[in-house]
Amino acid sequence: MSTVAARGLAPGPIGHRATAARPRSPETPIGNDDDGISYTTYRRPRRVLKSTVSSTIAIVIAAASLLGGVVLLYQTSQPLNCSLPNQDLKDYKQDEEYAIMADSALPGRPGNLTAEQEVKLKEMWTTTLKVFGVRGLHDGIDGDAASMTGSESLEQFEQRSRAGTMDSEKKKKKRVSLFSRKHHDDAGSEDADGAFAMDGEDKYGQTKEFHKVIDSQSPEDLRKAFWSMVKHDNPDGLLLRFLRARKWNVQNALIMLMATMHWRMQEMNIDDDIIRRGEGAAAEDSTSSVTAVKKEGEDFLAQLRLGKSFLHGMDKEGRPMCFVRVRLHKQGDQSEASVERFTVYTIETARLLLGSNVDTAAIVFDMTDFSMANMDYGPVKFMIKCFEANYPESLGVVLVHKSPWIFHSIWKIIKAWLDPVVASKVHFTKNAEELEQFVERNHIIKELGGDDPWTYHYVEPIPGENQLLSDDSIRPRLLDERAAIIRDYETLTQQWIHDPQARGALQQKRAELTEQLREGYWQLDPYLRARTLYDRTGLIGQGGKVHFYDPLPTALQSNATSAPARNGPLPAGHNSDDLD
Repeated sequence: MSTVAARGLAPGPIGHRATAARPRSPETPIGNDDDGISYTTYRRPRRVLKSTVSSTIAIVIAAASLLGGVVLLYQTSQPLNCSLPNQDLKDYKQDEEYAIMADSALPGRPGNLTAEQEVKLKEMWTTTLKVFGVRGLHDGIDGDAASMTGSESLEQFEQRSRAGTMDSEKKKKKRVSLFSRKHHDDAGSEDADGAFAMDGEDKYGQTKEFHKVIDSQSPEDLRKAFWSMVKHDNPDGLLLRFLRARKWNVQNALIMLMATMHWRMQEMNIDDDIIRRGEGAAAEDSTSSVTAVKKEGEDFLAQLRLGKSFLHGMDKEGRPMCFVRVRLHKQGDQSEASVERFTVYTIETARLLLGSNVDTAAIVFDMTDFSMANMDYGPVKFMIKCFEANYPESLGVVLVHKSPWIFHSIWKIIKAWLDPVVASKVHFTKNAEELEQFVERNHIIKELGGDDPWTYHYVEPIPGENQLLSDDSIRPRLLDERAAIIRDYETLTQQWIHDPQARGALQQKRAELTEQLREGYWQLDPYLRARTLYDRTGLIGQGGKVHFYDPLPTALQSNATSAPARNGPLPAGHNSDDLD
């Protein structure tokens, strides 16, 4: 995803609207963020979602599984009371009021980094490429940033990190030190000593996952997994997501990145299973003679056919929106595995809708007719973990619409699980007029009281739509071409790290390679990713072009307007009226 420096968990709630702030001149500094880096920020104009799909890391939109768990946020009509320290929250919101000039990059993203942030990005590339075993990399960054481990080998690096973990456990202050501390706080870090505060910051056990992935995967396997995760994103943007999420602490960002790769490869098997097999494989599985396989296929498709969650349109900031109809989820209707699979599937699909200037998504939880029968804490916890641990800086705003009074006590429980930064992105709306604060009325769907006549219909997989996945001639050639571009990118990145005199020219060349990677991904896409509902209806067009409101190509109009799918068994407790 090209300039995808996503946002979601670090300084600046994308969902925060700056309308209450007094207009400032384009040159007026607003303040410093919580890591001490000074920013010059501007009033943010409305942006139109770029058709050039870009970004990772990044979307976002696991709302899928919130299904009932979407239960995630309720509050009476009072504003959200976030537990983030006052000064931190103030700095956080200031960073989000940047409102930069049209077509310029958001703060902390490719093309808009402070000198300190660029040093941190170079450190991040240095450590990442070393873990990947990329040759020709010199330790250190021109003497003005910390090297990963000086002259130590990767094995020594791993041993030292383990030793740090063992010592910290004995002290009941679980901390891991992975890097040299020299100049570690040049651009601000989470801890004064540069160590990872395990008990306070590592609530998902990512340091253990870091060690697991280092133990179980070769450097080349890690390298391939990283570039597979990049897809059409900007590689710099992907790393910057993790850096922002960890407040520019390089070692913490590396732990988070590697833990995410472990989760993608070994826990969820995202690229080789969820993305590659997709809806078509679920349809095949639903007819299997193996009971367990059949049930998983049916459960996955049931969520699509019901329209529990779906992607459509964009908010006032140009963010793609994911709608979650909480009333359609009932605990036990589908297996936990299928709900989690559906959640990740939705997030990964949403990533394809992001653009260079829009790198986060909006989630709208429709709580209409919510009852305790729809409450399910499991999906909520999974969704929270996805956004906080595995898709950092991807969540822009969460809108909880028409939440009933019975949700008040549930919200108190869920709020305690949320990172304060994530919680600060949550807003509650009671009607279409309040939704208009975030979404243009003509982009609010009619079922929520708006003027957009669009309705959700599930279009079944089409026989033969995934035949290119079996191609053995064109795909290898495209993969070889991409591998060559990646090698060139890594080489230029090393030069950029160590040759500040050629910074401008090298960055231009890296930008050109980034665009080649983006374009190359979309050529590869039909050979790697099974078609989705959004491909069949034309929302995702050729080359990644997004058609939210554009007229669809004639060949796709029949798919987009086809009658609601009613095939397949109905989940218990639902009737045909629930199907869209």
